[in-house]
Amino acid sequence: MPEVRAALLIAAEAHLARRPWSAVRMGEVAASAGVSRQTLYNEFGSKEGLARALAWQAADGYLTGIERALARPATDPRERLRAAADWTVAAARPGTLLRSLLTGCWGDPLPAPRPARTTATAPAQRRAELPLPGPGDLLAAARDRAVAALDESARPRTDPRELARECECVLRLALSRIVAPPVVGGAEAGRRRGRVTGPSRRAGGR
Repeated sequence: MPEVRAALLIAAEAHLARRPWSAVRMGEVAASAGVSRQTLYNEFGSKEGLARALAWQAADGYLTGIERALARPATDPRERLRAAADWTVAAARPGTLLRSLLTGCWGDPLPAPRPARTTATAPAQRRAELPLPGPGDLLAAARDRAVAALDESARPRTDPRELARECECVLRLALSRIVAPPVVGGAEAGRRRGRVTGPSRRAGGR
């Protein structure tokens, strides 16, 4: 039942926002959604199945967000591509499943994906057992959506292969901002800190 599944995922997200995944209890998730614990297991198979469903939901939500950003009205295709990159950085907040999916870094509070150990019978469970998309998979899917959305408006000025390279480059730059956020205050602040602290002894300072 799609409504029950959606309610369980919302409840699981709410519990995950308050405590590490290891501390989330299936019974509590079921109670929050107003269903029995058995209904939760029937829907997801196990706690690992619920974790993978949450991760798949985050991946799907990311690509949906990319499409929405690319659909924004703008005369310049590059403005729409920039909007997709900005949304990527804003959505991949620290501690979120999306950030872990885009970087491949899973912390203790999050439900790190594990290989499926059972043979699922329900379609939703079977999908949850598929390998989760890695950072490269998500980047490629986002790039392809960007190319499809911008191809018509960019033509005939841009070669399709060049457009694909540009889309991937911009999205990779967004990913770099997620992995290594810019220093607050920019380069000048970094130079000021260097003048205050001086060179590190380990780096050869005396």
